[in-house]
Amino acid sequence: MTRISNIIFDLGGVLVDWSPDYMYQKLIPEPQARKHFLDTVCTLDWNEQQDGGRLIVDANIELISKFPQHKTLIEAYYQRWEEMLGGAIQPTVEIFRQLKDKKSFGIYALTNWSAETFPRALEIFDFLHWFDGRIVSGEEKTRKPFKEIYDLTLARFNLVANETLFIDDNLRNIKAADELGILTHHFLSAEGLEIELKRLGLL
Repeated sequence: MTRISNIIFDLGGVLVDWSPDYMYQKLIPEPQARKHFLDTVCTLDWNEQQDGGRLIVDANIELISKFPQHKTLIEAYYQRWEEMLGGAIQPTVEIFRQLKDKKSFGIYALTNWSAETFPRALEIFDFLHWFDGRIVSGEEKTRKPFKEIYDLTLARFNLVANETLFIDDNLRNIKAADELGILTHHFLSAEGLEIELKRLGLL
């Protein structure tokens, strides 16, 4: 088995609980209406463009021009962004702590996150400062699953693909890393991650 020297964590869905639904429950109480809004107006694809570096002001202008009747709801997406945070996913944070305490690996973050909101996340979540390095997509103007951001991560931190374990909850991002020879774990639960890390001899 190849020795794993470095571990890369995704953040949202792995270490940080995030969902637009948390905030929009307050603005659109009816579940089907809320789902329709998030599926057709403030979609995850729209959000990912901000993760890729588009400014929030430009994103709002574009979307409001298409859906002027939803102007207030669209602007709320980033005005009330913190209300989308469900908090730290503590079982995974505890695994991160155990890995950090072992001092046997470099531990890095690779996240799709807007450069405009990430500084606030750094204030909220202390564990974001534990990493040996972070790649924030919005700062780099590219995002997962594009090859460029994986290449950038490996190069910036001098990582070897087949000695690096990448943990992400999005299967699309996992498949992209697989294609580059990076070792991967598709995150479904902290329990499953713990079992896999023990199997690999990392915990």
